[in-house]
Amino acid sequence: MKRIILFVLTNLAVVVVLGIVASLLGVNKFLTANGLNLGALLGFALIMGFGGAIISLLISKPVAKWSAGVQIIEQPQTPDEAWIVNTVRKFADQAGIGMPEVGIFEGDPNAFATGAFKNSALVAVSTGLLRNMTREEVEAVIGHEVAHIANGDMVTMTLIQGVMNTFVVFISRVVGYAVDSFLRRNDDESSGPGIGYFVTTIVMDILLGVLAAIIVAWFSRQREFRADAGAAQLMGRRQPMINALARLGGLHTAELPKSMAAMGIAGGIGQLFSTHPPIEERIAALQNAQG
Repeated sequence: MKRIILFVLTNLAVVVVLGIVASLLGVNKFLTANGLNLGALLGFALIMGFGGAIISLLISKPVAKWSAGVQIIEQPQTPDEAWIVNTVRKFADQAGIGMPEVGIFEGDPNAFATGAFKNSALVAVSTGLLRNMTREEVEAVIGHEVAHIANGDMVTMTLIQGVMNTFVVFISRVVGYAVDSFLRRNDDESSGPGIGYFVTTIVMDILLGVLAAIIVAWFSRQREFRADAGAAQLMGRRQPMINALARLGGLHTAELPKSMAAMGIAGGIGQLFSTHPPIEERIAALQNAQG
């Protein structure tokens, strides 16, 4: 379950940097002598929340290339490279999106798609995927990744992450202010936030951040079903995607660098934090699909 984790960690790092910059510039003036200015706090939370998510989206492709060691296919040097590029081009044309960059990375069977815009995305497959799957199965995996791009999944993830960030920043500071006010209710000489505010805010940031990660992971799981169905539609039949998933279920799938887990092909491990549904559920959903 790697791709969403790298995106979330990048997002958190950006949010921290934005918070430091906001403090240095004095932007975060939502705590006043008259109490908490909810309007100013909401504005601050929106800037922090969506700022972190949008910046993470914009840098997602270069971060993915660097973290996975992707080698971009500028000019195909082998028949396999030529076939991969042509397959991506065929599906991109069918899906009505611009031709993505195409790359290969070393590792166990996996693949991913990323990028801020539908018409300038990246599709990458691993050497392990090419070695362990038939061409029809690899074609289905590529279709799955192109479907992620066509569905606008990275933008959707960014919006969800932005909303969750805003929620975390806003609620944690409201609760922190309430706790701090209660602890210092008899202190008439106090001014500005106290230790109660800072401790509570940190604790709430962590707790609410965990809740936000669960919600983001849930959305990610729903997107996998749609991408599987999109691959079946691009190929004109469901069986290749079913075969690819079945083979992945019996292989050791690579864990992608953390920012790329949400749109990798491999199934995630775990329950609430899993970014991918179990392979069995994905196969069942394809088998039970109409048409």
